Amino acid sequence: MARQIPPASPESPSADVSGPALPATGRARSSRASGRITLSDVAQAAGVSPMTVSRALRGERRVDPALVEKIRTAAAQMGYVPDPAARALASQKSAQVLVLVPMLSNTLFVDLIEAVHKVLFSAGYHALIGVTHYDRAEEEQLLRTYLPMRPAGLLLTGFDRSPAARELVQASKVPCVHLMELGGEPGAPSVGFSQAEAGAAITRHLMERGHRRIAFCAGQLDARVMQRAAGYRHALQAAGLHDPALELLWPRPTSMALGAELLDAALRLDPAVDALFFCNDDIAQGALLEALRRGIRVPEQIAIAGFNDLPGSDQMVPPLTTIRTPRGHIGTEGARMLLQLMRGEAVEPPSVDLGYELVVRQSS
Repeated sequence: MARQIPPASPESPSADVSGPALPATGRARSSRASGRITLSDVAQAAGVSPMTVSRALRGERRVDPALVEKIRTAAAQMGYVPDPAARALASQKSAQVLVLVPMLSNTLFVDLIEAVHKVLFSAGYHALIGVTHYDRAEEEQLLRTYLPMRPAGLLLTGFDRSPAARELVQASKVPCVHLMELGGEPGAPSVGFSQAEAGAAITRHLMERGHRRIAFCAGQLDARVMQRAAGYRHALQAAGLHDPALELLWPRPTSMALGAELLDAALRLDPAVDALFFCNDDIAQGALLEALRRGIRVPEQIAIAGFNDLPGSDQMVPPLTTIRTPRGHIGTEGARMLLQLMRGEAVEPPSVDLGYELVVRQSS
């Protein structure tokens, strides 16, 4: 599944001032059959050549301003919309950047996409969004579908993909930046933070608060979740406190309902467990609500911590301790890095670590 985010501009939708000239192709001759208004239709209505229309809509200064206004008025009245495919064919350039994310129901990726879109739009590009649903095969199919269209650039979430998908990206020669993770491929441009270090940091915080039976509760089990689990594991092993039995790794989509189930499972597994580290805030929020329903005092009886600092975490009862991730900043810097690569500029350093923030609230 993929959808394009169109530029939200107050200007007339018929005025395309960012792209190269639109060719006069066979599309114009088929306008009556298709019902589509073409460049040649606008040219005929304005009494000029198709090339003049193309130059006017691009905003070229060599076209008389009065003529530009006449052409834009005609285009608007006729409902003309430029054909990006024809434009790309004529110039061998695309105004689209393919952005692949795991899901759109998580605020984390919505924030990231919004930041990416702002940077790309200001540079004259459109974000074409593909959703992988954490499925390697689905991501591979999206790449097979859209890379032949020669997008100007590619933004990928993380490094976990099939060998075939890696080969597709490499063979395409399309400039590419990886988001949310670091160090997945030597020299690969990336913007993110260490998921493992963040997982270790929040685990150490729980230990510093005196907790010893700390469970890791996770759903989805994508690569970034497993990196957080590795950080949790390393921190506890260093303190001699790791118990593999306290790792509850459930391959189900995260949700508040799953958080309630994981709280119940952890307490059934070991009534002595005194802290729960959840891989994402939505399940941590669900666990907090379940603890409130059961009359379990947080953090006196059990501490609860999450990850990502999603909306609502600071409004929970008690407010949720979590890791704040810079997803908006990652989107902004990742898009800027991609624009550099698209211009043929070198990127140094190729990997940018934007860090994370441990946000300590009353749940721990």
